[in-house]
Amino acid sequence: MSTGIRHKTEKHAWGRRVLAELREELDLLEAEGSLHIPVEPGGWWHQYVCPRHHTELLFDPAERDAYAFRCPYGCLIEGEAYRGAWLAFKHQSLARAALQAAAVYAASREAAYALLAKRIIAGYARQFPDYPVHPEAQPWMLKGRAFHQALTEAIWSTTLLRACLLLSDEGVSWTEPEREAIDVYLRMLEASMTEYRRIVIHERGNAENNYTAWLNASLSCIYAVKNDRSGLLALIAGEGGWKHHLSIGVKPDQLEFEGSTYYHVFVLRAYLISAEMAERFGIDLYDAEGTAGQSMAGMFDVLAALADDRGVLLALHDGPMERLPYTREIAEIMEIGLSRYRQPGIVPILREAYRQMGGPDGARCQLEALLYGEGEEPAARLSVERAAAAGRGSRLLPDSGFVLGRRPSSALSFLADFGPHGGSHGHYDKLHLTLMHRETAFTPDFGMVPYGSELRRQWFAETASHNTVTLGGASQGAHTGSCLRFEEIAAHTYVWLRSEGAYPGCRMDRHLLLTDQWLLDWFEVTAGEEASIEWWMHPVVPAEEETARTGMGTSPEQVVDEGGVYPLAIEGEWRRLPVVKRYEAAASDGSAGELRLSYKVPGGGRIYHTALLRPGDEACAVRTPGTSVDPSRPLTALLHRLHGRSARFVHVYSAGERTALKETSLGAVQVESAGEIRTCELTEQGLTVIGGERHE
Repeated sequence: MSTGIRHKTEKHAWGRRVLAELREELDLLEAEGSLHIPVEPGGWWHQYVCPRHHTELLFDPAERDAYAFRCPYGCLIEGEAYRGAWLAFKHQSLARAALQAAAVYAASREAAYALLAKRIIAGYARQFPDYPVHPEAQPWMLKGRAFHQALTEAIWSTTLLRACLLLSDEGVSWTEPEREAIDVYLRMLEASMTEYRRIVIHERGNAENNYTAWLNASLSCIYAVKNDRSGLLALIAGEGGWKHHLSIGVKPDQLEFEGSTYYHVFVLRAYLISAEMAERFGIDLYDAEGTAGQSMAGMFDVLAALADDRGVLLALHDGPMERLPYTREIAEIMEIGLSRYRQPGIVPILREAYRQMGGPDGARCQLEALLYGEGEEPAARLSVERAAAAGRGSRLLPDSGFVLGRRPSSALSFLADFGPHGGSHGHYDKLHLTLMHRETAFTPDFGMVPYGSELRRQWFAETASHNTVTLGGASQGAHTGSCLRFEEIAAHTYVWLRSEGAYPGCRMDRHLLLTDQWLLDWFEVTAGEEASIEWWMHPVVPAEEETARTGMGTSPEQVVDEGGVYPLAIEGEWRRLPVVKRYEAAASDGSAGELRLSYKVPGGGRIYHTALLRPGDEACAVRTPGTSVDPSRPLTALLHRLHGRSARFVHVYSAGERTALKETSLGAVQVESAGEIRTCELTEQGLTVIGGERHE
């Protein structure tokens, strides 16, 4: 946590504006009587989801108590699980209010806010012994007291204890009864967090778990409040301690081991809290490294690489695409990262976080700005254009199994997944492709709904919800693919990815060739036996133009509006997705036809999509659930499939101008763009590119 909060409000207009907003919000909460500590413990927040629409239920921190809960579409939901989830949000919001009140006091010196923060902190200290070790927690959970999960309890405790430390930094004193209650709370919390660590690290042998990072963060805060330097030193150095966790919980390519952007942010935030506490004892963890060179600076750098050109952190594996509590976490760590490491790639991510939080044009807002923001507004310190351009080349993450393809002159870029499954937070998504335009992620990974939704396993973790290949409507097995080639030369960026563990006897190869004008996606599948082989693409915008044609230069054929369903195998059952259109483009002479689609993306750009449809191929539009932000708003996927022992799917994308695609032989295609023709031939060594001649 940064010091000098009052200085920010005296020197910067944004500081005064944010202070006024935070003071007004606290005054409203106090006037509503909502800053009241429930005597019931919190449940599992992931159950706070509408069973019909699969959207997160609405939560208002100004509500004092609640037993019925609404979804964004007006459903009224009741039940103990929802009540427990609401209580989890309520307890977290009260801890945040304590920290917010402490920050407002630090900035304004208005005693009422110090008293408010003290009231919440001391109130929880008195209440904590009365919370039981949670009897209603699910069997797999590491049980907490104030929450179902010890993990949630650890996170909540860091917020309360940071508020306590901020008050102490500002010279606020405690009464003897308050101090006694806090001492009891600290002893109980330390004992329980220590026991939880023993279970995770020694009993379960799972030291790399993200739980460990947060248990460490909670204990670090406890030792800081108690001024226990020896306890903190032991926590940093021991098995499962800060340095050990950095070495085993983060891959050498700097991404958290589960391959999830969300859990990467989650763990990095815990690391930063521990580092903040260590700094109070004169111990520097900000520049510390793991045994393979892992570092917090590296963890920020890889986030900057994974963000799209707008600064949106793409969802990978489990985690939301967009969610206010997550966005606040992003803003917090990016403010700290910007002040500590001065990495230009942080700025677009920070601005986008504030935009999602309601800051006009990405201006600073909310508590994270006042606590952790330093200096001028990020936009005033470094232009978005410079930040976006810095370090935006292609990148291979060999340990985590992701590859990014970017070219400075291309409006298109891509991210592909070939690496480890990701454990309990992984998806069955090998060779998934996220295609990006400068204005949007066109075919993103949809991330994950709250875990209490049945769509977690029925759709979002499954293969067909990703932009890759399924066999027989069934999901891939959990496995790790490989990157056979990665090259970046003046003419193009080329990636060759392989999967051999998705299905028994099946080999899949995806070739991605990005030039300054277009992206060629060539997907080869050898199934081993007769099967329905299905290539999926999930754009977030509908096709604007839907035509098919039978050859280069011939007139369009009809797009057939034909109903039906597509059966999808999910966990031993069949999910039936409506087929809303069928495209027919196979030529009668046995040659490949050409399917043409176009999409208007936000911001005014356009993506053109051309695919080869060979005899026996089928292309159709399939209605699917929407994104994890709102699954109830359906999307339309493109399904390209055939039945056989092998399949070849060749697609090309361009921005600004239509690109033509023609099959010239069994293993070669011509790509024509802006009067220039290139021939791409598939050999045992991968794709080779010939050409560049002009075609008038």
